[in-house]
Amino acid sequence: MRLIVGLGNPDPEYQWTPHNLGFMAVDELANRGGIRVERPEGKALAGRGKIAGEDVVLAKPQTYMNLSGISVRELLEKYELDVDDLLVLWDEVQLPWGTIRIHPDGSAGSHNGAKSVIGALGTQEFARLRLGCGPEHPLTSRKEHVLRPMKKAELEVAAEMIGEAGDAVEMILTQGIDAAMTKYNRRKPEEPEEPEKK
Repeated sequence: MRLIVGLGNPDPEYQWTPHNLGFMAVDELANRGGIRVERPEGKALAGRGKIAGEDVVLAKPQTYMNLSGISVRELLEKYELDVDDLLVLWDEVQLPWGTIRIHPDGSAGSHNGAKSVIGALGTQEFARLRLGCGPEHPLTSRKEHVLRPMKKAELEVAAEMIGEAGDAVEMILTQGIDAAMTKYNRRKPEEPEEPEKK
């Protein structure tokens, strides 16, 4: 069984902000698996079912982002799972809008929710899928950027990205993280150079 946790903030005012892309990705998985993520467990809303034929627990911590690790640790203990069974999804301003990145481990970067998870578990060796929400221009305030409601065009890109994240999670569950990394961590193709005129 795998524990799949999306990071976000529980209040309605944050529902459509970039910082809640992790919650949105879990909602996408719940829709695919017909799973109701509404049972209070481990300071989260959780639901158990199958995604791509594999047993999963989906969870959205209700602790607020900065304390997400407390919930993740309690859920792992409740279901007697190891960090090897964990997959965490969160927003990432270091990635361009609409891109996803999958890794089996790594640092939290500037993400406070990821820092909380690493601190609570005492390790950074757990799988993660990051959802890009970085703007094209330099940020004056990361906090303001991730906590503001997304515009219509951003929501459309986010919806495509979350669909791709759902496909990626299904591949992680059925074929393993290496296969998913090979497929989904590709750079966007650059424009082909004009051939030199002879």
